[in-house]
Amino acid sequence: MNQRSTAQAREIALASGDTVVLTWAGATDTGRRRESNQDSLLAAYPLFVVADGMGGHAGGEIASQRTVARLAEVVATGDVTTAAIESALVAAVQDITAHPDTTDDGTGTTLTGVLFTVDDDDARWVSLNIGDSRVYLLRDGALSQITTDHSVVQELIAAGRLSPEEAEGHPYSNVITRAVGVSEALPPDYREFSVLDGDRFVICSDGLTKELTDYGIQHFLGLHAAPDAAVDAMLDAALENGGRDNVTVIVVDVHRSTTGGSPSTAGASAE
Repeated sequence: MNQRSTAQAREIALASGDTVVLTWAGATDTGRRRESNQDSLLAAYPLFVVADGMGGHAGGEIASQRTVARLAEVVATGDVTTAAIESALVAAVQDITAHPDTTDDGTGTTLTGVLFTVDDDDARWVSLNIGDSRVYLLRDGALSQITTDHSVVQELIAAGRLSPEEAEGHPYSNVITRAVGVSEALPPDYREFSVLDGDRFVICSDGLTKELTDYGIQHFLGLHAAPDAAVDAMLDAALENGGRDNVTVIVVDVHRSTTGGSPSTAGASAE
């Protein structure tokens, strides 16, 4: 399944008097080398996630689709919390395990993204991650990866046995250490972030990061102010650079203003 981006927006009035406007877009493409698309995405306020399935053609598709479907059910309730997300993942694992085409222990999916949540009179972001799909944050002109890959290569880097440069093209680069699937129903890793005017999140499968460096991602964000244009530009660049895997990307833009209409920097700490 290929899906091109269409921008959507949501305005949220906070008790503090601030207004937050979120604008987002997402797209997915099979790529140039794969016969099917095992990626799935959900971009529906307040949850924005990407899932990258694995475990064979049918198994990978089922794993990512069932995970996203269960999360979409949570969004439909209007009460999206980390506890609800974890319950949805347990149900998704049961779906994956019970499906006749996913008997292989290697069947599963990554899951990564961000949740917008309002507490009392303020708002915050919560990132979530299982596997090696990624969330990036462009803040004050600097792009940073805010999720940590659950992968063999990342563990080697953390242990000082491999440099980030050596990790590029490493034979174990596709081997992940955690997934949503038959053998695991552990909760995601979470991080919290303040909601700042001008922030841009990029949520993507490794089909994007295999073809675009962090510099390339920041370059296209700089060229395109609208999220749908930025999504399409990055997806097209990934395909032009080889499109070796399925490619999925979501961009979420943040505009925060006070009652007077000026940008707000309330809660300026990164976490």
